[in-house]
Amino acid sequence: MKVLLVEDDAAIAQSVTASLTNAGMTVHHSATGTEAIVAAKEFVPEVILMDLGLPDMDGLDVSKSIREFSSTPIIIVSARGDELDRVLGLELGADDYVVKPFSQRELLARIKAVTRRGHDAVPPEPTHGSVRVLIDERTHSATLDGEEVVLTAKEFDLLSFLSSEPGVVFRRNDILEHVWDTNWYGTTKTLDAHIASIRKKLGSPDWIQAVRGVGFKFVEVPK
Repeated sequence: MKVLLVEDDAAIAQSVTASLTNAGMTVHHSATGTEAIVAAKEFVPEVILMDLGLPDMDGLDVSKSIREFSSTPIIIVSARGDELDRVLGLELGADDYVVKPFSQRELLARIKAVTRRGHDAVPPEPTHGSVRVLIDERTHSATLDGEEVVLTAKEFDLLSFLSSEPGVVFRRNDILEHVWDTNWYGTTKTLDAHIASIRKKLGSPDWIQAVRGVGFKFVEVPK
């Protein structure tokens, strides 16, 4: 697996690189946001680890720039653990958020979670969704009234899962286990942030409705 590590602290970068290399991954290190944007295009990583406190740009801006041309999973790795930073990062296209300090074991688990594609699961139908929203698993794309909806990798997986059975209420834990990882141990703020982002991109909060105390369901919204 190819990992782009965006980190300006040399000691942290060296430690993370050694850990990921020992786990069989190929790591490309960028110390600035400008370098990271170039590397995201040329190195073509399978996952990006993004620090926020970079010397030339804020990591959130770097993530937003990368999202304009790539759907590669992004994990923000930062000492800024405020809920606002977490939610903003997820809304700008990040797939997960890890707060420093963290264990290398946790980081490896998060990388596995955002890149896992459930190869052992029963393959989904090539296309599904609703009259207006169509999910195409073959091309990993979603459309609303024939127009493409640009989603991150995790947003697509989440919308695909919910829309596979319109009207069915999925419990929060079931969604997290299916879309993220069976060993999920983070807060459900990640799920809420992704739901909010998908609703915004679909143009209405009614597409994904919350069922208090249970979870969420996907419903058809008339024009």
